[in-house]
Amino acid sequence: MTRYFLLIITLVCVVSQMKGQEFKMDLDFRDRFEYRHGFSTLFPDDADPAAFVRQRARLNLDYQTEWLEAYLSVQDISTWGDTRQILAADDNHSFMLFQAWVGISIGQNWGLKAGRQVISYDNQRILGGLDWAMQGRFHDALLIKYLKNDFLFDLGFAFSQQNEPVIGTGYDITGFFTYKTMQYGYFKKVWNKSVTSFLFMNNGFQAYTGENNDIPDGTYNMQTTGVFFNFPAGNFSFEGNVYYQFGKASKNTDLSAYDLALEVGFKPGSTLFAIGYEMLSGTDQTGESKSHSFFPLYGTNHKFNGYMDYFYVGNHANNVGLNDLYGKIMLKPGVNNSLLIKAHYFSSNAELTDDADKYLGTEVDVVFTQKLMNNVNLNVGYSHMFAGDSMSLIKGGAPTDNTNNWFYLQLNVDPVLFTHTF
Repeated sequence: MTRYFLLIITLVCVVSQMKGQEFKMDLDFRDRFEYRHGFSTLFPDDADPAAFVRQRARLNLDYQTEWLEAYLSVQDISTWGDTRQILAADDNHSFMLFQAWVGISIGQNWGLKAGRQVISYDNQRILGGLDWAMQGRFHDALLIKYLKNDFLFDLGFAFSQQNEPVIGTGYDITGFFTYKTMQYGYFKKVWNKSVTSFLFMNNGFQAYTGENNDIPDGTYNMQTTGVFFNFPAGNFSFEGNVYYQFGKASKNTDLSAYDLALEVGFKPGSTLFAIGYEMLSGTDQTGESKSHSFFPLYGTNHKFNGYMDYFYVGNHANNVGLNDLYGKIMLKPGVNNSLLIKAHYFSSNAELTDDADKYLGTEVDVVFTQKLMNNVNLNVGYSHMFAGDSMSLIKGGAPTDNTNNWFYLQLNVDPVLFTHTF
């Protein structure tokens, strides 16, 4: 006991002599009420709408020195009422570790970052934090980082296991493109407020064999590569990406797919006007031996293709792709508020069965944001999907003539609870 006490005293003395130490504790708290009447899929006949309140309570701890950063984030994600009152134990498994990583500086330009972390780049189309989802998105990974002036270079590596096996490396966690291995390189150059980046990523997924397809049998690999750019030009801005996916869509299916996007913005004052088009390739419903269905993997997909999440948010994988023509206006009615109005015209990228019309539907999204006070914001959103007849062909045959809308009200509170510089 005496030895442990002396060790603690020694460590405290050493830490107290380090320069540039900073410690910060902050809270990320949000409550979101949702009314769903055709959210993410067409509303069926003779059904009742859904309503609930979802909550996030996240505590973040950040410690930094000249050469070291340690970050810890824990959160409780729950739905109001999912635990019975006066229950002795909270058995809904809502408490979890969100991030836990360390970053180490090596020399002036190099560094390492290891542990559970958010990986987010550019407009978050391929890799993003998915902050809209209460639980967010994280990766257990090692990053080798290089930063000098306006040039950034990251190398990322991940190898996933459920436990500590003695024999074999089979990985049984599947779904939502959960990978067994990941390797990527990301390059970014900034000049005069313009940005260009390049990404190459390989993902290895567990393959299976056997009569019941339950015996681990190596991996199959999918590659994603491409560029992102953002160029301002006076009151105009140009943002877009070109991505290509190849390799294997499954153990026995080859993949060749693309994502092309361009948005042109015009902001003469406080109001932003923008028009954009995104084309994600798909596979014909008539049947093809090769997959052409692009999927944006680990991005913040709620941000794209309509807020009602009909496409690429836990659905629409290995499907007919999407053409998304949209326009938006961002207004500033007051100093502390904003109003976003956005409309999407959706059509299928690939051929539908029986040569059906490719038009899928039109979605209108309206979001009002009000700052109530420092670190407190209120978001109010309404979305309406005007589904075309062909939407039924990709949504399990559900009817298209019912009302499909969605409403939410969200309170965000994110104060810094404590900061201290040693």
